[in-house]
Amino acid sequence: MTATDISTTGTRERLLAAAAEAFAEQGFRAATVREICRRARANVAAVNYHFRDKAGLYEEVIAGVCQQSLEKHPLRAEDMPADAEARLRLFVRTFLERVFDPGFRSWSGKLMSREMIEPTPALDRLVQGVIRPQFELLQQVVRDLLPGASAEQVRWGAFSVVGQCVFWHHSRAVVERLFPEQAFGPQEIGRLAEHIASVCISGLRGLHTSGRAAR
Repeated sequence: MTATDISTTGTRERLLAAAAEAFAEQGFRAATVREICRRARANVAAVNYHFRDKAGLYEEVIAGVCQQSLEKHPLRAEDMPADAEARLRLFVRTFLERVFDPGFRSWSGKLMSREMIEPTPALDRLVQGVIRPQFELLQQVVRDLLPGASAEQVRWGAFSVVGQCVFWHHSRAVVERLFPEQAFGPQEIGRLAEHIASVCISGLRGLHTSGRAAR
């Protein structure tokens, strides 16, 4: 839905759609309630009525984007394979499918990128409700890959996996300019996920082994 697709939607839905675009384009601080309401063809008082204030509206937008992503590309511990390597490969592939999902509108990626760079109080809710559970799931996978690893080694290993995945999304514009033939469709995502997972598995196990040998 865009801010112009409002003929058959209610005020709350129109405000969410208009706010998502405005926040993605301008950021939370620069986007104004008046501009959002203008796009949604709603009364300024409607924001307070439905969302308490601009911050409440922003939190609902962020939560909605995350919920859509998790529902479309679910990843739950009970559904994962027993083998640790297979679980890491599944985690990486699901992560990439979420961030490169062509079904999500262009503003969703911008919105989340802005929140990472210019965090608002909404990030606390995002971390607790979405990021922490997924990161704990990844840490358990790394823990199983590296028996006996310390909490710090597991934490750093998990961040290394996320870092490789995030690079391809955040640097996509540069990658495509360096290599115009690079695509990010389902087939390419599968191959990229396999590459990232293989590098991470080899690297993490190599570091873990050399660390134990040094002791």
